[in-house]
Amino acid sequence: MLRLGPWINVKARGPPLPRGRWIVASSTRVKLLTYLVPPETRPAQATAWAGRFTAREGLTVVEVLHERCAGLDISKRDVKVCIRVPGGRGRRYRNEVTTFGSMTGQILELRAFLLEQQVTLVVMESTGDYWKPFYYVLENAPFELLLVNPRHVRGLPGRKTDVSDAQWLADLGAHGLVRGSLVPPPPIRELRDLTRTHADLTRDRTREYNRLQSALEDAGIKLTSVASKINGVSCRLMLDALVAGERNPKILAGLAKASLREKRDQLTLAMTGRFTDHHAFLVAVHLQVIDQLTAAIDDLNTKIEVVTGPFRAQVALLETIPGVSQQIAQVIIAETGGDMTKFPTAGHLASWAGICPGHNQSAEVTKKAKTRPGNSYLKGALGTAAMSSMQVHETFLQDRHHRLKPRIGGLRTIVALEHSILRSVWHMLSTNQPYRELGAGYHQRRHPQNALRSITRQANRLGYTVRFEPIPQTA
Repeated sequence: MLRLGPWINVKARGPPLPRGRWIVASSTRVKLLTYLVPPETRPAQATAWAGRFTAREGLTVVEVLHERCAGLDISKRDVKVCIRVPGGRGRRYRNEVTTFGSMTGQILELRAFLLEQQVTLVVMESTGDYWKPFYYVLENAPFELLLVNPRHVRGLPGRKTDVSDAQWLADLGAHGLVRGSLVPPPPIRELRDLTRTHADLTRDRTREYNRLQSALEDAGIKLTSVASKINGVSCRLMLDALVAGERNPKILAGLAKASLREKRDQLTLAMTGRFTDHHAFLVAVHLQVIDQLTAAIDDLNTKIEVVTGPFRAQVALLETIPGVSQQIAQVIIAETGGDMTKFPTAGHLASWAGICPGHNQSAEVTKKAKTRPGNSYLKGALGTAAMSSMQVHETFLQDRHHRLKPRIGGLRTIVALEHSILRSVWHMLSTNQPYRELGAGYHQRRHPQNALRSITRQANRLGYTVRFEPIPQTA
């Protein structure tokens, strides 16, 4: 923030600019001026000079929406609190910066301090997980509480301190220039914690399987070259036998079950290697970690089923979408909250999730823009649903995949399918209606002339001409 002197006299045609203290917000693309003299002093004159001054200098005079506002810059150990309140002379404002600790008792003292200062708005950044203790204690207070994205309130480089960040948050909040992030109610937060932990542990188990595969490759055991899955029943029996001391490849291959018994000759070759006691110890460690993770994942699945009880109808509704399983539906409910009133349109939901392109337009030229960072857990679940929907035949999503992949590539097609699925989620949860399958060839039926032109162009490239005649209707 740049605070100009108390006596500013800018020469301008017409009514002169008022003399008084200004506050200039220099950390945004638009300079924000707050004139600290009551507008009722000279209302007609103030209106006249404000319009000309804005047009000439590119400045914006911003109205103060909150007379008493607080900005919180949170760290692991403490929080810097800036209280922006009116001063003693006229409508001049002053900033009072105080430091509080991050312990629960100290946060309660902060709550009492904010109530004593009679603030109407508190703004804080979503800094890692450090914001959660503060938000959960302050969310039931009688003032408005906003959790904002740090990307939206970034200041100028080289001028960053905890105190200046708190002051900047207070100034932005006082002028209504920040938007609060979506913080779901406690039941959704509990479900979100469970589903995210489930995703993290599943990812850790996959990494452990990769480490196990690396140990087998080091020993010359080519088990996965014959078996498609290393986590199958037959593979687990062979690995347990290896750890127990069995080294005969024929005996190990004889442990195969079901369809893998037909590949016993190949398994005999694959199980021939230089498996030592060192490898046996490593494989035993990896299998133990995998068993622990599997037990934890099973416990999480049981707990998620219980917590999802109030949202079972919504989960069943989302399962009607091709490619969306029960687990993916639970993740969608946990990450979006299931309340579509928070998002005005389906496009707002897609933008919030980060599965639509950003805007990069300058000088009437629109450039390529990548998808913005969004909810990684939601995007992961939607990606799994999109890849599963490609395998469901005679559906709109599979047809959309076939149409888009030759033109924009496989990865962008997956993002497009994620976008279609999430738009369907918004409409289904807003209207409480199941998924309506449009079927394959929906676009051809909707725009038949476009389909005919496409066929004609393809035939012309091959050196043919085509003529279309309608098939006569049989009685």
